[in-house]
Amino acid sequence: MPPLTGLAFLPHLRDLGIAYALAFIIGWNREKEDRSAGLRTFPLVAVAACGFIQATEGLTQGEPEAAARIIEGVITGMGFIGGGAILKHGGEVHGTATAASLWATGAIGVAVALTAYDVAIVICGFTAVTLYIMAHLKSRERG
Repeated sequence: MPPLTGLAFLPHLRDLGIAYALAFIIGWNREKEDRSAGLRTFPLVAVAACGFIQATEGLTQGEPEAAARIIEGVITGMGFIGGGAILKHGGEVHGTATAASLWATGAIGVAVALTAYDVAIVICGFTAVTLYIMAHLKSRERG
C-alpha cells in the first residue's frame, strides 16, 4: 500500500463529498415526509458505498472480477438495509419507497466512486423527482 503523500487523498475527498451531497437531496425528501430514514441515513449510505469502492481500489486495480465482487457486496448490503426499512402492519406494507431510495442511494455512492458522475446525478434526479411527484399525488388522493 503506498504511503499517504501530499494531496493524494483529495480526489477521494471530492468524491465522498459529491456522494454526500447527492444523497442529502434524497434524504431531505424522506426527512420532510417524516419517514424512518432521512438526513442522517441517506448521506451515510452513499458515503459508505463510495468508501467501500475507494478503500479497495488498490486491491482491485487491474482485476475487474475483484471490483465486481466488491460492488456485489455493497449491493447485497444495501438489500439488508432496505429490508430493514420495510414494515408490515396487518395487511399494509410501509417503507418500500424508502427502501428503494436507500438502494438508489447506494448506487449513487458506487457510481461516484467509479467516477460515473453522470450516472450518479441521473439516479439522484430520478429518485428525487419520483419521491416528490408521488408524495404530491398521494396527498391529493387523501385530500
